[in-house]
Order: sequence, then structure tokens, then C-alpha cells
Amino acid sequence: MCEGEKKKDSSSGALYCVNLALRIVVLGLAVAAAALMATASQCTIFLYYGGPLHTITYKDFGPFVYLVVASSIGAFMEAIAIFLTICKKKDGTPAKVLLPLLDAAVPVLLYSATAAAFAAGDMSYCAVGKRVGVCTTAAAGNFCNQVHIAMYVSLAAGVALLVAEIVKYWPDSGKKKEGGCGSDSDSDKSTPCHHGCHSKH
Repeated sequence: MCEGEKKKDSSSGALYCVNLALRIVVLGLAVAAAALMATASQCTIFLYYGGPLHTITYKDFGPFVYLVVASSIGAFMEAIAIFLTICKKKDGTPAKVLLPLLDAAVPVLLYSATAAAFAAGDMSYCAVGKRVGVCTTAAAGNFCNQVHIAMYVSLAAGVALLVAEIVKYWPDSGKKKEGGCGSDSDSDKSTPCHHGCHSKH
């Protein structure tokens, strides 16, 4: 094999590994975002002008509920995509059909959930004819902090997913995306599932 071809194979294998690692990062961040939002502790708002007490949870805001649901579903889909990426056969029809669908669905879920959460980030509600901002009260500090962290973690998942897609469709990666990390084409044909990063010596 020519030296140039060897370098291309090495580069393609590295891109495959980077893409796989980024997918795992996306999975972890999506799960973390959903968990952080779902476990945000409730807080009770005391209005200084004598309004009624109001107990706030993430369930009071539709976009936050959507973030929990969408991030959970997105994480599940990404786990399936990772499995198919690692264990698919070179001509595996299920992988060829499912991966494009998953790669299209996961970004839609994560991006829309993140955008919706940021749009509702002021967390306000109506009381006694006035608009009350949840995070303007001292009692809501921990709740608001955790909600905002969940939003930024969800944003990080979206960024990682975007980078993963760029790496996946990078010119050199397309030639090697069916194989394992650093494996050559012969080993791809002989073994349908590659675990871990390895190379043939």
C-alpha cells in the first residue's frame, strides 16, 4: 500500500473514533440535562406585595417538561445509533435504514428542546394582575440555578452533536465510517462487530 493511502486510512480511522466519542458525549450530556431538569427542587414564592404563595416546579413550564422528555428520547435514540455504529455489518440493511433516521431525529429533539427552554428562561407567571419573575426572588435561587445548568448542559449536547455530524461527513471519514477505530477494510468484512479501538498489525 502506498504511504499516502496508509495516511488516509489512519486519518479516517481517527475521525471514526472522534465521531464515536462525540456521540457518547452527546448521550451523557442529554441524560444529564434531563436529570438536572427533572430533579430541580421546588421552591415557594413569597410575594412582597401580599400575593398568594406559589410553589414552582419544572412541571409548571411546558418548555422544561419538553426538555426532559425530548432529551430522554434523544438520549435513547443516540444510544441505539452508537450501538448500530459500532456493531453494524458492512452491508447491514437495518443500520443503513435506521442510522439516517436517528441522525435526523436526535438533532431535532435536542435543538428544539434547548431553544424552547431558553425561550422560557425568565420563568415568570401571573399573580394578582402582575407578572412575577421566579428568579427575582431569593427563595428561588437553587431552583433557578439548577434549571439554568440543565439548559446549558442541553446546549452543550447540541454543540457536541453538531461537531459529531461535521466529523462524520468530513471527506476522509466517509471512506472509513463502516469500520472500527483504526481497523482496515479486511477486518471490517470478517467481523461484524468491533469493540473498542484496535488496529491490525
